[in-house]
Amino acid sequence: MFRFLRYHLRTQGEPDGTYGRLAGELHAAAAAGANRAEVNRRYYRLFAGQEARRLAESGAAWFAEESRERSPFLPATLREYRRHQARGNLVVLLSGSFFACLDPIAEALGGHCWALGTRPLVRRGALTGEVLAPLIGVAKGRAARAAAAVRGLDLARCSAYGDHSTDLHLLEAVGDPVVVGDDPFLLERANLGRWRRLRTGTAPRAAVS
Repeated sequence: MFRFLRYHLRTQGEPDGTYGRLAGELHAAAAAGANRAEVNRRYYRLFAGQEARRLAESGAAWFAEESRERSPFLPATLREYRRHQARGNLVVLLSGSFFACLDPIAEALGGHCWALGTRPLVRRGALTGEVLAPLIGVAKGRAARAAAAVRGLDLARCSAYGDHSTDLHLLEAVGDPVVVGDDPFLLERANLGRWRRLRTGTAPRAAVS
């Protein structure tokens, strides 16, 4: 999300330093105690008044640039995705991010892949700056249950992957929870529940998911 914001501001001709100021305000809010859902809401307020169509176009161009020199995917997570793809499994991307970032990713992955993210409110084709609800924390667990209900899936036979403490509700909703990376809170829970762990070997490129 932060990488997209940097790209979008640059291509919109915003002055140098705009990204640093805005990203700094979001990080400062988190440091001051704002939870991840609130920071997520503040992020989308930065796009108030912008056309959804142009943001979608910007997202496609951003992802193409990200992919030009090297794969934007972590090898370990991509292998897991390909394994599910080979089995014909439906894969649902659940993220606090939004269509501008998620749709190009889902398209690049191909196969049975849905992208469900935070939904910005749109009026007359433009973002209002507000969202229906950040897809963070409890909302991710609810979204997983809703997706399973729509497709008639048994969550006890499903896998979920999470790399942040706010993914706990998602992980607890499935029969095969997988902790990605080194989040201390999730690792402690994984040890208690004997959950699988996926070691990526490197930090994700995105600052916020």
